[in-house]
Amino acid sequence: LFCGKEQVKLLEGSKHVEDLLREQSVREGRIYDSPESVKNIPSFIHTYQIPLDELLEPDIQHYGNFNEFFYRKLKLDARPVENVDDPAGFCSAADCRLVVYPTIDLARKFWIKGDEFSIPSLLNLDPSDPSCSQFNGGALAIFRLAPSDYHRFHSPIDATVSAKAKDVLGQYYTVNPQAINQTNLDVFSRNKRSVLFLQHTLSGKPIAFVAIGALLVGSINWTVEENASVRRGDELGYFAYGGSTVIAVFPPNFITFDEDLVQHSVPHNSNAGRSRAVETLVKVGDSLGRWNGA
Repeated sequence: LFCGKEQVKLLEGSKHVEDLLREQSVREGRIYDSPESVKNIPSFIHTYQIPLDELLEPDIQHYGNFNEFFYRKLKLDARPVENVDDPAGFCSAADCRLVVYPTIDLARKFWIKGDEFSIPSLLNLDPSDPSCSQFNGGALAIFRLAPSDYHRFHSPIDATVSAKAKDVLGQYYTVNPQAINQTNLDVFSRNKRSVLFLQHTLSGKPIAFVAIGALLVGSINWTVEENASVRRGDELGYFAYGGSTVIAVFPPNFITFDEDLVQHSVPHNSNAGRSRAVETLVKVGDSLGRWNGA
């Protein structure tokens, strides 16, 4: 679907290709919102071995269309929060493939190779904006969801929702690693996305939570309101059909990521002799790290 310099040249600045990806993504969203799309649910379950026993509604006859099943809810105890009694703990925001970087420079060195990537471009803010400058030198956690994954995303921290999420118009490029690792195409700040700011309960520090759409992603939907209080593991929103990504942006010197996650994400910290970063398969509630101020 996407790999290599020639594909980058094809995508970069090609309005025809961008329009085609957008139209196809919107079209697929409409198809999977239609009642006729329920016929796709059994084959999807079989292909990806979806466990029905963890679903809040395990009877597939109760879903009105394919998308309703795609952003299915789980039972309350299906994703327990690890170290829930530690107020300084952080947890995974999604069922996903995860990479973490203590600094943005490390993220650009080992994972996000797009020349245009920056925190201002990701958040769609002017570099001088105070909401942006407080993340200078900060840390990133990148949660990549595949189509087979549970597609609701959750808060990694105990926090208050600082403001209403802001939608950013953009493209519908794939978010697979081949695309992210290309030097001439910054997928994260080119794609359609929505930005939510959270205020960490213990420290009062801000965290930017960015939900990024991708090829065949129909929509990004938030289920929390401004000023709402959330605990680690509480639902924030969901994606309709497709693969997608969530990025959590933390202030500098704020979080110490779990060592195993760092070792997988930053090859030179590993004893395995790898030259490339490796994503870690995690679920909502799995440990992400701890607040440095504890």
